Amino acid sequence: MSNKVVIKRALMSVSDKTGLIPLAKELRKRKVEILSTGGTLKALKEAGINAVAVEDFTGFPEMLEGRVKTLHPKIHGGLLYRRDKKAHTEEAKKHGILPIDLVVVNLYPFESVTAREGVKLEEAIENIDIGGPSMLRSAAKNFAAVTVVCDPMDYAMVLEQLEKNGGAVEEPARRLLAEKVFERTSNYDRVIAKYLSGQRANEGAAPETGLPEKFEVLYSKIQDLRYGENPHQRAAYYRPGQGKLQLPYTQLHGKELSYNNILDIEAALDTLREFDHPAACVMKHNNPSGIAEGDPIVKTLEEAIECDAMSAFGGIIGVNQPCDKKIAEAALDALKFFEVFIAPSFDQGALTLLQERKNLRIIVADTHHVESGYDLRFLKSGMLLQDRNNPIRLRLAEFKKHLKVVTQTAPSPSEIEDLIFAWKCAKIVKSNAIVLTQGRKTVGIGAGQMSRVDSVYIACQKAGYRAEHAMLASDAFFPMPDSIEKAAEHKIRAIIQPGGSVRDDDVIAACDRFGIAMVFTGERHFKH
Repeated sequence: MSNKVVIKRALMSVSDKTGLIPLAKELRKRKVEILSTGGTLKALKEAGINAVAVEDFTGFPEMLEGRVKTLHPKIHGGLLYRRDKKAHTEEAKKHGILPIDLVVVNLYPFESVTAREGVKLEEAIENIDIGGPSMLRSAAKNFAAVTVVCDPMDYAMVLEQLEKNGGAVEEPARRLLAEKVFERTSNYDRVIAKYLSGQRANEGAAPETGLPEKFEVLYSKIQDLRYGENPHQRAAYYRPGQGKLQLPYTQLHGKELSYNNILDIEAALDTLREFDHPAACVMKHNNPSGIAEGDPIVKTLEEAIECDAMSAFGGIIGVNQPCDKKIAEAALDALKFFEVFIAPSFDQGALTLLQERKNLRIIVADTHHVESGYDLRFLKSGMLLQDRNNPIRLRLAEFKKHLKVVTQTAPSPSEIEDLIFAWKCAKIVKSNAIVLTQGRKTVGIGAGQMSRVDSVYIACQKAGYRAEHAMLASDAFFPMPDSIEKAAEHKIRAIIQPGGSVRDDDVIAACDRFGIAMVFTGERHFKH
C-alpha cells in the first residue's frame, strides 16, 4: 500500500466543535464526501457545508435516543477492512461497504461533566461515549489506510498534510495520530472507572482499605522549559490529563518560568493555603525564608521579608490578598531583587509599577483552594504515593482538641494561638524543621539539617535578639534534651512539637527546669 492515502470520504462527529467548520470547508473544497451525525451534522448544514447523515449512509436509523447510530457494519467495515487484501476488498464490495478514509471524532465530555459539583449519576452515564471510542479505535487500528483525529489541535497538521501531498496524509502522520487515539481512549476509560468506583463508595459499598492497588495517570506536556535544575539538564512541565491543558496559574509579565521557579511557586502556594487570614511568604529553594500573617497586608509582607532579608534576596514573594500599588511598592522598597511575585490578582497600579522590572515574573494564582487527591513522588525505581498533607486550617477545631500541655508552665490562650501559627509554618519547612515566631511572624527558620539541634541553632542564629520570648515549633519530636538547652540559652518562651520520643520525659523535665512551656500536638509533619 502507498505511504500516502488520499482522503475521499470522511466521518465527522464531535462534541468539541472548535475548528470543525474550517476543517470541513477545506475537505469539501477537495471534493471529500462528509458523513456526520446529530449536532455535528446540524452545525455543518447551518454553515452551508454539504454532509450526508450517517443513517442515510447505512440505511439504518438512529435508535434509542441516539445511543445507537454509528455501531453498524457499513461504518466499522469501512474503517477496518484492509485495502491491501483482496479477500477484504471483495467482501466489502459484496456487502456494499465503502471505504472511510478520515475519522474526525472527539468524545462526549465525561470529564468536564463529572467535574461539576452535584452532577447526578444518570447524567454522568449518559455522557459515557460508546460509538466515539469504537470508531476511533477501529480507525486507529487500521492507520495503514485511515487517518484518525481525536484532538482539534491536530486539524492544522492534517490540513498541512493534505496541502503538501495533494489531498493525502503520509503514513508517519497517520501512525502518530493513531497513537494519540489509544492514549485518549485508554485515559477516557480510566476516568470513567474512577468515577464509578467513587460513586459506589458514596452509595455505601464497602470502601477500599488503604491506597489503590493500581494507580494510573496520564501526564501531558504543557511546555518545554529552558533547562532543569541546572543548565545541562533538559526539562519540561507536565500536568495530568490530555487535550487543552493549561498551567494552574497565569503569568502576566516577565521571563518564562524556569524549572526552579515552578518548584518554588508550588511551595509558596502550599504555604499561603495554610492561612485563612491575610498572609505573606518569601520562598527560597523550596523553603520559606519568612512567613507572616495579619492586617494590613502591606505590613505583613514587610514582616515576611524582614524575617531574613538576606536570604529573601532573589526569592519568590507570595501574598494571599489582591495586590494593589501599595503592596507592590512595599515589596520593591523592602527587597530590591526577587524572581516572582504571586497574588490572587493585581490591580493596574500594581502591574504598572511591577512591570518596570523587565524580568520579574508576575503570577496570578488561587492562593486558597486546596485540591484533593494524593501526593506523588517519582523515583528512579518507581513511584511513592501518599495522602496529601492538607492545611491545618481545614481541620483547626479538631486539631486544637488534641493539643496537650505537658509542662508545669502553661501557655496562655493567646500564646496557644501563636504556637499554632508557628506549627503551621513548621509544617511546610523541610525536615528537620525548627521555626521561631514572634506573634504572627517568623523570626528564625532552621531547615533541612541532619540533626534537630543544628536546626535549633540555625533558627536562633537567624533570629538573633528576636529569639528572646519567641515561640518555637519543631516538625518532629526532640530525641534528647540538647535542643531544649539550646533554646533556653536564647530565652525561648514556649515550644510546640509532636511528642512521641522515648525520651519525652527528659525533654519535658528540661523544659520545666528552664521554665519553658511545651505543648504536644500528637502529629508529625516531616517534609522530605
